[in-house]
Amino acid sequence: MAKDVAKRNIDEEYYQIGPEILGSFAKYRPPVDLFRFRDDIAVLEPYSRKDARLTNEQVEEVAKLCEDGDLFVSRSDHPIYSRHIVKQLDLVLQDRNLKEAEIADICLRALHMRYTAFIGQPVKAVFDPLYRDFSVFTEIIMGDRHRLTAFLRRLFRKHEPARHAINSMIVGMWLWLQLVSDYRRKELDRTGLALLLHDVGMCKVPAFLVGKAGRLKPDEREKVLLHPHLGVQMMQKLDVNFEEFVQACYEHHERNDGSGYPRKASGSQISRMGRIAAVADSFCAMIAERSYAQAMDPVDAARTLADDKRRYDEEMTRLLFSLVSTWPEPIPMDDAIEAT
Repeated sequence: MAKDVAKRNIDEEYYQIGPEILGSFAKYRPPVDLFRFRDDIAVLEPYSRKDARLTNEQVEEVAKLCEDGDLFVSRSDHPIYSRHIVKQLDLVLQDRNLKEAEIADICLRALHMRYTAFIGQPVKAVFDPLYRDFSVFTEIIMGDRHRLTAFLRRLFRKHEPARHAINSMIVGMWLWLQLVSDYRRKELDRTGLALLLHDVGMCKVPAFLVGKAGRLKPDEREKVLLHPHLGVQMMQKLDVNFEEFVQACYEHHERNDGSGYPRKASGSQISRMGRIAAVADSFCAMIAERSYAQAMDPVDAARTLADDKRRYDEEMTRLLFSLVSTWPEPIPMDDAIEAT
């Protein structure tokens, strides 16, 4: 009992290393300083320095310390520790010592890495790790929907495909969660994945068109207008063809007055998923800095959408404006992503 109390007092400054996390480290050269808990004096003492080579005997001893719950790493090594977990995201579900904010940081880094890899090589072998990490994210939200607030605080403010996809997923899921009070994990997964992948067809559009300043030529615009179709076709080849995804991908550029594309759908012809995706996609594009446009203040962007009652769903924009009006203090993630 006294041992457990002593360890709980350590949690503020150290992470306890579990077997899954230890197994993800290099066996002979752990990338962090290791500490062991001394039962006889109830304190931690240094065990090995980061990147120092362990002997075979030490490897066995470290494994035993870990099994007994006596192996720790300092929170001062969090940047190294978190970068390591990014590559094996399910470890955040195993580590009870990670704080909610730390989990959000790690999840965003992992999803950014996986999405960027996928649009660079959109094949099943690269999609599967993205889906696994996405499932970790939805498991976190399924446990408590209010955890999404930590992610809302960390919206990216510079445009780039992966950042836009993740932002749209977070904002769109928040909107959806305001509209449903009871849902199954499958519904949460499908909604989140649809929003994450809603703009995936843009990876098939020539890069020089995506970032082009000024008006596009008619033939250039036609190539951009194809991206909803390209996205659906691309994901169908990977057996991702559920209704929510098709709606989000096809309809995120549709508008209530029929002025959108690709089908010029209007009013009730646009699904709820499509209306959510349209608002999330537009808002996240407006608040991000691009090569040809400055980022808008989130409150101004939400107000602009709320005032555009002709084109956007009024219920969705009203919900969005209510969120942004009480926006928590944002935490910039762009520099953190660029540093990894």
